[in-house]
Amino acid sequence: MSVKRAARIAYLLLIYGFLYLPILVLVVYSFNDSKYSLEWRGLTWDWYQALLDDPDLWQVALNSALIATLSATVATVIGTMAAVALYRYRFFGKTLLNGLVFVLMLTPDIVMGIALLILFTSLSLPLGFWTLLLAHITFSIPFVVVSVLSRISGFDRYLIEAAKDLGASEFQTFRRVLLPMLAPAVLAGWLLSFTLSMDDVMVSFFVTGPSFEILPLKIYSMVRLGVTPEINALCTLMLGVTLSMVLVAQALLRDRGT
Repeated sequence: MSVKRAARIAYLLLIYGFLYLPILVLVVYSFNDSKYSLEWRGLTWDWYQALLDDPDLWQVALNSALIATLSATVATVIGTMAAVALYRYRFFGKTLLNGLVFVLMLTPDIVMGIALLILFTSLSLPLGFWTLLLAHITFSIPFVVVSVLSRISGFDRYLIEAAKDLGASEFQTFRRVLLPMLAPAVLAGWLLSFTLSMDDVMVSFFVTGPSFEILPLKIYSMVRLGVTPEINALCTLMLGVTLSMVLVAQALLRDRGT
């Protein structure tokens, strides 16, 4: 093995170790038979059993899953239609609107959280499920737009013209031509929106109320008392759910490709 090849491998191992070693440590210590010490004292499943026996935690997890699913679905529908409109049609303010999508993505979470709080308060909306859902839809839409727009920009415009020449309506062109080709980007946008919703703390902190709690805020409140193996176990389960969704998405895309 040449020195250059060995250096490349060492560099890759260093990068991947930096990215994934903390996650590996979190997973390993979720099985540690010690609640407050970082000293390894053996394997145990007690922390996972404690999670399964906690009905309040299950309710919070279901709240998060509900918000994430609804917000990702609505954001994907709106974001996909917005991306198609930005690609296909000419209208006044198109360049400005396209730029505002990126501005919203780059806006600090604390700024967005405070802005949405002021908006909901001025509209006299009680903080809870609906304000949280609207907030998650808001910050998810730009990511869907960018995902879909980046894929649709590489399409051959003559495909749309050919569909029109064959008598297809606007809806038929979208459903039979654009949507099948956009499916990977749409799915990627949905998964990204779901993940963003599941782990958002800052915006959710400002727009939710005491009547509706979600998992990220629950974990945040638990961490204030110290990082325990129970928190590690909860984060490990969340990681497992995310990885499972990615694997399912990859399988679906592979089936579509074949």
